[in-house]
Formats: sequence, structure tokens, C-alpha cells
Amino acid sequence: MLSTNKVFIKNMDIIALILTATLTAITSEIKVIPFGGEAFRFGLGSITFFLLILIWPPASLIRTGLITGILVVCFRIVEDILLYDVLFSASVRDHLPTCLYYFIFALGLHIVKVERYKTLPLVLGAWAVLFEFMGNSVEHLVREWMLGQFTFDLMTWALLGGVAVIRSYFVVGLYSSITVSEQVKRVQEMVKVGSELYSETLYLQKSMNHIEQITVASHELYRNLKMQGLYHLGVQALSIAQEIHEVKKDSQRILSGLTKISERNIKQTFHLSDVVKLVVSANQKYSELLKKDITFHVDCSVDFETNHHIPLLALLNNLTANSVEAIDDKGDVFFCIFEDHTKTIFVIKDSGKGIPQEDVSTIFEPGYTTKFNDKGAAATGIGLSHVKEIVYRLEGQIQLERPDKGAVFRILIPTKNIRKRAE
Repeated sequence: MLSTNKVFIKNMDIIALILTATLTAITSEIKVIPFGGEAFRFGLGSITFFLLILIWPPASLIRTGLITGILVVCFRIVEDILLYDVLFSASVRDHLPTCLYYFIFALGLHIVKVERYKTLPLVLGAWAVLFEFMGNSVEHLVREWMLGQFTFDLMTWALLGGVAVIRSYFVVGLYSSITVSEQVKRVQEMVKVGSELYSETLYLQKSMNHIEQITVASHELYRNLKMQGLYHLGVQALSIAQEIHEVKKDSQRILSGLTKISERNIKQTFHLSDVVKLVVSANQKYSELLKKDITFHVDCSVDFETNHHIPLLALLNNLTANSVEAIDDKGDVFFCIFEDHTKTIFVIKDSGKGIPQEDVSTIFEPGYTTKFNDKGAAATGIGLSHVKEIVYRLEGQIQLERPDKGAVFRILIPTKNIRKRAE
């Protein structure tokens, strides 16, 4: 197994090296020629090279720099001979110094261990500027020496330095934007998982209460049977009580683990607007999965930091998913969030089929559902009872309104219970 993993890693390193060298050679032909002629150019090759190194770190920076430099030189020589009828010796003389640039640039990044600076964009950019300037300077000096002329004046130094700054910080900025985007996605996934775990802890806590009641009842049954002389049945009742107690202990361990994870996520902070964005994004994808054309409207007149984004996300996501399911093919879902005195009010309205009057008194009871699958089987019906439980835990209220079309859920929660307190 270990040898297989080593072979796989080695193959990936080879692919990374080939990809880096090839793309660098190709993009280096998109160029600006500042000094006239074809000898010295500023191309996209160095940008591609640096960016790929950051995104897909090679096993050996020095080897990658050397092979990339050689491939770039070979690529340009072949291009000269096939397209421009340049003599082989002349082409080698013109392009061979380019190899020095990639080697010196990669060597510098290897020496400073570039991986350590990926989270420090200003420092990373400064190192890249230094090594790009050194590489370009050595390349230009060697080329001038091979041509038997030296025109390395102040303007040349300034141009090399300016291009080094622009290209290096462009790559660092691009890489940072990519990593930030990935981090946002990971945070969103983490929050989504956290809200789902929070939901599971609520259900598990309810089950724990039921298990406790069953355990007490079983033990009481054992005592009664024993007092009545029904020893054999009493032993069976005691055995049942013991088995249920084992289930309770296992459930407690699971609940403890889930609670720790949920609490760890709840300690993070989001704004109300961030929570709504996550809910809208998730349910846009859900509506697309159901092949429904649903437009989401958001009116958020209050916004503050909250460290209760997990229960809020579970609450709003459940209601919004119900709204999406209540709409047949095309419709609208409206979010309205505002503050009224000491309470923050969340209003979710949809243009779906609504809730029948006769069901209003039972919609928050476990088991209520209006949803059935293709085979006529009812859904679990735990969504709205779960919503009610979350609102109860936040010391809030939930109200249902029945307009002419659709349904409106209004949640009133004391602002102090969901606003992050100043530390």
C-alpha cells in the first residue's frame, strides 16, 4: 500500500513538472519586447511559472526551474527555425540565457522556502520581486556579454525592477484571490455541516429524554413484578432496563461528540446577512435540483454579528426548504429581516400552495407533513417541529400567517440572544 502511494505521489510530481514547464513555454510567447529585436522579452511565461508553483508546489523547485528553462529555450529555438528561418547557432545564442532566469528564480524560492510565506502576501511578493529582478538581470547581462555589447543603463535597471514588481504582485494577488475563494467555500461547507450536526443534537437530545423515561419505566416494572412474585418476568424486565441503559450511554457519548463540534462552530461569528446569503445560496441549488424556477428576494434592514449562526442557519434553512418544496414550478421566496424594539424579526414568505386551515393547529407537531414521494410514502415530518424547538431554545416565538397565496412564517427572537456581545 505504501509503495503504491509513493508511486502515485511520484507520478503526480512528474505531471506537475511537465505541466508547469509546458504551460510556461507556451505562455512565454505572449510577450512584450522592450529593447527591440527578439533577444529579450517580458512574457507571460514567468507569471505562469510562479503561479503554478504556488498552486501546485513541485517536489523540487530547483529541478522544476532548470527543466522549465531548458524547455522554454528549446521551444523558442524550434519556433525560430521552423517559423522564422533563423540559424540554429544564432537562436541558441539569443535564447540560452533565458534558462538562467528560471533557474535563478526557482533557486531563490527554494532557498527562502516559499511555502512559509503563502499566507503573507506582502512578504511573498517582496521575495518574488527580488528573485525576478535578479533572474532578469543575470539573463540580460549574460545575453549582452554573448552579443559582445553592454547597454545596461539606468533605464534598463528601472524597467527590470518595475516589471518585477508588477508581475510578482500580480501573481501574488491572483493567488490570494484564489485561496480566499477556496477558504470561503470551505467555511460555507463547515457552517452547513455544523448546522446539520446541530439539528442532529436536538433530535438526539429528544431521544435521550425518551430513553430515560423508558429506562425508569422498565426498572419500575421490574420492581413491581418482583413484589408480585413474578421473578422470571421481573428478570426479563430488568434485562430490558439494562439494555436500554447501555443504549443511553452510547447515545450520551455520541451526543457529547456532536455537541463539542457544534459548540466549536458556534464560537465563530457571522453577520445576519452572511447567514441569509448561505441560506439563499443553498436553496437556489436545491430549487435547481428540483428543476424549479424560484426567485429569492432579500430585504435586510438590520445586520449585526452573531455567534448563533448555526441554530439560525438550521432554522432559516428548514423554513426556506419548505417554501421551495411548496412551490410547484415557478415562484418567489421573500426574506425580510428587521428589528422591532428588543426583538429581531425574521419573515419568510413564499408563493406556494400554502397550508390548509385545518392543519394550522398541528403543523408544528412531530409527524405533520403534506409531502409525499412518488410511491405515496409520507415524509418524516420533523422539519417544523425542529424549527419550533430551535425558536424555543432562543426564547423566541414563531407565527404562521395565511395570505391568499402561499404562507408566511414570522419568527421573533430577542436580539440580545443572538447578537454577539462585546468582549
